[in-house]
Amino acid sequence: MSTLQTLDRGLRALDVISQSPGGISIADLAGELQIHRAICYRIVSTLEAHLLVSRMDDGRIRLAAGVAVLASRFEPQFTRDARPILHRLANETHATAFVSAAEGQEAVVVMVSEPDDVVLTVSYRVGSRHPLDVGAAGIAILAGRPEQPGESEAVRQARRDGYSLTRGELERGAVGVSTALKLPPGLSPAIERSVGVVAIDGLDTELAAVAIMRTARQLENLLRA
Repeated sequence: MSTLQTLDRGLRALDVISQSPGGISIADLAGELQIHRAICYRIVSTLEAHLLVSRMDDGRIRLAAGVAVLASRFEPQFTRDARPILHRLANETHATAFVSAAEGQEAVVVMVSEPDDVVLTVSYRVGSRHPLDVGAAGIAILAGRPEQPGESEAVRQARRDGYSLTRGELERGAVGVSTALKLPPGLSPAIERSVGVVAIDGLDTELAAVAIMRTARQLENLLRA
């Protein structure tokens, strides 16, 4: 498969910059890409012209609003294709299935699907939000990020297991299981997601863990499409 070198470098640059929320210097970016600094300047200038990156006061480079605009245009397509996948998860686990997104320091529910054969479910609505470090969805998103100093044991455990499991954190008697979606290279961290299920005590957590991790891979394929 042949690739266009300049475009490939630009996309790789976006990937590196996206993993540096505090910004990255031209020198460090050039080093990561293994290219001459002058070439790196031209790549950054091109990305900057399209509002995909911006320069901070100290000269470091970070993602800019253009990335969020592209992400917002992708969202309706992702939602349409993800809905039947999420509904299958709800029916398989007999629990409320949901997708959450990181928004600042909070996890926000962006999709919900209820099982067809369960009368009593945990009430979970689109737009519900809670701190990232409370509840299975937020903890899963944190566990999907690179390891950070001072992380809670819940986040470290979720990273080891591949999913988070919480009991009664957001609603008394509720059990939640979630896992993070792995973003393809170059995709903005602004669309961090997790998928999970929540139910009243009685949820088969082992079955749920297997089901949500399989569902996560299916949703990741949509992100790569």
